[in-house]
This record gives sequence, C-alpha cells and structure tokens, in this order.
Amino acid sequence: MERVHVFLARHFWAQLLLGVLGGAVLVQLLYPQGSFGVVLVRTAVMSVGGVCVALAMRRKERRAAGSTDGLISLDRRLRTGDVPADPAERQAMRRLVDQRLHRTRHRRAALAFLTCLFVGITVLTALTAGPRQTIGFAIVTVVFLSWMSYAGSLNNRRLHTMDAALGGAPAGLGSPATDGTPLAHEAVPGPPHRMP
Repeated sequence: MERVHVFLARHFWAQLLLGVLGGAVLVQLLYPQGSFGVVLVRTAVMSVGGVCVALAMRRKERRAAGSTDGLISLDRRLRTGDVPADPAERQAMRRLVDQRLHRTRHRRAALAFLTCLFVGITVLTALTAGPRQTIGFAIVTVVFLSWMSYAGSLNNRRLHTMDAALGGAPAGLGSPATDGTPLAHEAVPGPPHRMP
C-alpha cells in the first residue's frame, strides 16, 4: 500500500486521471445511455476547473517542501507523526503545515455546505429521475460525506499534532533564541522600582 501511495504522490497526474475515470464510471453507472467515451470526455471537460485548483495547490506544496521527493518525505512523516530533526527539514515541514492549516481553516463550514449541496441534489434527483439515479446519488452522498468527514478530521488532527511538535511558531518568524530578542533570564534589568 505504501508503494501505491508513493507512486501516486510522485506522479500527480495519475491521481487526476484516476479521479476523472472514477467520475466517468460513476456517471455511466447512474446514466447508462450513451458510450463511455462520450461520458469520459464530458467528465474530463467538466473537471478542468478542479484539476487547475489541484495543480495550483500541488505547486504551492512542492515549493514549500523544496521538491517532489521532499514533499513525499514530509507527507510520510506527517502521516506517521515523525517530527523532523534536521533544521532545514523542520523549516520545510513548518511551511507545509502552515499552508495546510490555512487552507483547511474553514473545514467545518465547507463540510456543511457540501452536505447541503449533496442532500439537495439527492432530493432533486428523487423528484425528477428514476429510482436507479436516486439510490445511486443517495449512496454517493453518504459515502462521500462520511469519507470527507473522517479524512478531514484525521488530517486536521495530524496537522495540529505536528504544529504543536514543531513549537507552533509560524514559518519565517524567529524564535526568542534566534531573532535577537533576549530571553527572560537574559533580560537587561531596568532601574530599580521605588515604592511611593
């Protein structure tokens, strides 16, 4: 399983291709009219926006990690909770964690919106289509929302755990030991305070 994960992480195009193929298969199962080739082309065209967003996010993460191999290594460490010891790798992990935490800050609101959207589509399908499509969309709604909720919570916990292990300081900001600010025990004493 780890080899599959590494392969998909290294070859991002494979993830996108599998996503488009999976969507086309689902549409074909729900609406069996027409050839699979036509359905595949339509699904690919309708997925252009999502593919562009995914590619932009991937580019930012790869830039934060330094390279594709660096991103794969950091992602593996994030999944296993292995905190980097090397300063450069810690800084790269800090950037990646900050990026992902920023991107998922509205996770609950997005999940609520998706729930309303998918339930609404299922209800409209029940009112306008046959039982095959209604049952299909109901299954997709339950499976997709359950997976999004579980995976989102798991990833969010991992990010916060790594954030705490790295010290919680945003990337680019120096710690008290490195930014020139004296530590508490090194503070320069001021004039003695006189009681009135």
